[in-house]
Amino acid sequence: MPFKTLIQPLLRAVQSEGYTTPTAIQTLAIPHVLEGKDLLGCAQTGTGKTAAFALPILQRLHRQDAPKQDARGKGGKGGRARPIRSLVLTPTRELAAQVGESFGTYGRHSGLRHAVVFGGVSQRGQVEALRGGVDVLVATPGRLLDLMGQKLLSLEHVEIFVLDEADRMLDMGFIHDIRRVIAHLPPRRQTLLFSATMPREIRSLADAVMTDPVHVAVPAESPAADTVDQAVYHVPKAGKIDLLLHLLENPRMDRTLVFTRTKHGADKVVRRLVKAEIAAEAIHSNKSQNARVRALENFRRGKTRILVASDIAARGLDVDGITHVVNFDLPHEPETYVHRIGRTGRAGASGEAVSFCCDDERDDLRQIERLLGRAIPVRSHSIKCAVTASTAEARPKQAASARTRTSTAPKSGSQQPRRAGATGETQKREFWRHRRRRKASSPGAGRSRRRGA
Repeated sequence: MPFKTLIQPLLRAVQSEGYTTPTAIQTLAIPHVLEGKDLLGCAQTGTGKTAAFALPILQRLHRQDAPKQDARGKGGKGGRARPIRSLVLTPTRELAAQVGESFGTYGRHSGLRHAVVFGGVSQRGQVEALRGGVDVLVATPGRLLDLMGQKLLSLEHVEIFVLDEADRMLDMGFIHDIRRVIAHLPPRRQTLLFSATMPREIRSLADAVMTDPVHVAVPAESPAADTVDQAVYHVPKAGKIDLLLHLLENPRMDRTLVFTRTKHGADKVVRRLVKAEIAAEAIHSNKSQNARVRALENFRRGKTRILVASDIAARGLDVDGITHVVNFDLPHEPETYVHRIGRTGRAGASGEAVSFCCDDERDDLRQIERLLGRAIPVRSHSIKCAVTASTAEARPKQAASARTRTSTAPKSGSQQPRRAGATGETQKREFWRHRRRRKASSPGAGRSRRRGA
């Protein structure tokens, strides 16, 4: 077992965290990393990838001959600060902070030092940490290149380079930044690349920056964790918030992560939850870094019951005890669905993921089920009447407005009678369809054509 090969300081830290058996990716990766080999690792999110590289990196740095350090991190000739010997590059600030926390947890008895640098906050504290000397630096590409441009750090002594969540890096357009960083690394180094998926672009990148890498992958019988109970509710878009409020009446949903497709949508959901006296906060890229850290910490400590997030938090969000994940909006990419629900049911615990699907999202649902290889069970609800009641006040206004426009518009035959028994959502679609047709044949369009004549 890889844990048995760990040195005593690391073994003490692992045992104090309650870990006794390594995960599959840890079992496969740790021995190769300890041997100094380049490694290309592929595993689903939530499988312990961070420990798979953090533990062997700490062990290698601890065992290698390094200048004796004093309490301030000084060492070597002239008391110069210890150099950066390992660099971990991550796509987001949240993931960088969590990877840094893992290095601090596992390495607290090793005497090694780490620092985390990312944008969105003042660089002053980060620069002070670098000046004190660090062995491991965890960084996002933008802030790292900024500090390098200011000559505030050097990568010339890096021995181990890690590219974490490589596929997410490429999705976010960081490929050019990655190449700029790699250009400043020593040619002789150990390179580790970890990714949840392995598209052709990742393999091309690996071929360009790695030397005879060992390929390890955790076979997945199912793209989603077996410990996550999945369900879908078919609900009109206007009824989603009512359904969410109804579900949150269940006291078992005491630590729930809600995903929306947009940042504006996340803020809107939070406002409705707070209005209903439910403790909720949002986390997305428009929030300041301090606000994001505060919201995440409140959620982690249980002060905030609901965390509403855009997909920036879909990967790398490491909070123990998330009981439920709610897909308020289904993602367009089915892989994102897997990453979202991977926030619950971790480390052998059970979890539940529920999704809301309106008519416009049925294609997205089909793509997700195709990836999963099975249909997601459908649950019924009683929100239809509540939705009708909540929108009933607006409908007479729409109907009156439609009758007014019908009386003044040319009788082109485009107006169709409303079908008896049609649902509110069907009526709404018909209303907007007829409105677009009338606009195309409106008198204003005729005046424009006469002027052109």
